[in-house]
Amino acid sequence: MSIDFSAERDERTMAVENTSYKWAYTFLTYALLIDVIYRGWVRDEATWDLLALVIVGGAVSAVYQARHKTLPRFWANKATLIGCVAGMIMGVVAAIVLSWARG
Repeated sequence: MSIDFSAERDERTMAVENTSYKWAYTFLTYALLIDVIYRGWVRDEATWDLLALVIVGGAVSAVYQARHKTLPRFWANKATLIGCVAGMIMGVVAAIVLSWARG
């Protein structure tokens, strides 16, 4: 007896799969961020490796969407603005930490 198993993939199936990937990615991202906070504050460990995973994961997603031209029209301007603001905030935080460390 032979069973013909053919799975049909329609738009609904693909939409459900993509939504499940979105939920999994969001969960992993926030779990990594919570682990970064825990390691940094409670265990006083360096957490740059985990934080890099979060940042690289977002970058991979953005690059993939850019290659397939699915990003909004002015995403590059917004990304540049956000990067500049984040860089300024990191600079201020680094200056505060360095001045605090020197005593």
